[in-house]
Amino acid sequence: MLAAVPGRPWKEATLEAAPGTITAEKADTWAESGINRVSLGVQSFLQEEIAATGRKHTAETVVNDIEILRKAGIANYNIDLIAGLARQTIKSWRKSLDWIEKLAPPHVSVYMLEVDDDSRLGREKLLGGVRYGAETTPSETETAEMYEFAVERLEALGIRRYEISNFARPGFESIHNLKYWRFEPYIGFGSDAHSFDGVSRWQNVESPAEYVKHLAARETVTADLCEEKFFVGLRLMEGVRPTLDEWRRFDRPIRRFVDEGLLESSGDMLRLTSRGVMLSNEVFQEFLTS
Repeated sequence: MLAAVPGRPWKEATLEAAPGTITAEKADTWAESGINRVSLGVQSFLQEEIAATGRKHTAETVVNDIEILRKAGIANYNIDLIAGLARQTIKSWRKSLDWIEKLAPPHVSVYMLEVDDDSRLGREKLLGGVRYGAETTPSETETAEMYEFAVERLEALGIRRYEISNFARPGFESIHNLKYWRFEPYIGFGSDAHSFDGVSRWQNVESPAEYVKHLAARETVTADLCEEKFFVGLRLMEGVRPTLDEWRRFDRPIRRFVDEGLLESSGDMLRLTSRGVMLSNEVFQEFLTS
């Protein structure tokens, strides 16, 4: 299937994989097919925390996976970590980051676990229950502390934060994700895939069967591209470059957030401050409702 995709060698072709599912045969096939970047859903390097997520890998599994990828010629890989897992503590979080130092990956993603009533864990926490490790889930304050510690630790390792949840060594920033955050055109293939041409968005039908039956079927998504520019672009540490009309349209929230220390302007760029990153949802919501 990949043979039909033009543009080889691709600047970036990313594949997501669960630790423990990678074999030498698979990695060699990926490399031969043009895959040059793999994202590993590690989440944690501590066995107790991993078990709480339903995963079965170990830290040694991840080490082995990375070695397999390197031997196949795939040296560009990402490690996903989650702050706020059940049974996680500041001490155990530091141990996961110690593994990052040992493995020296070119890219790391750090997500703060969001608990809501749409999930089993969220409902259990709201009810004060103990299932799914609800009673051992760190508080929002503790989770925020873990994230901020990761920012400092990764920066010291030369892995710089370039987007709220993404960190990379120079030159290893995720190219395809940067297209979304910089509001550049992209095309999506497959059921439920989204595309953007710089003006309009559209979404393929959700059902795989319907997608195969009606390949051209799609639904145009109406969106305020000006609002999206801020909602998406402010995720980047480089920020956004508002037009004169956008400065005028969002003058009130921009001034308020600058005064509150959540936003800062430099020349014609507008970006989140370190404090603003931690309260980014509050900032984004304002731009979506102004």
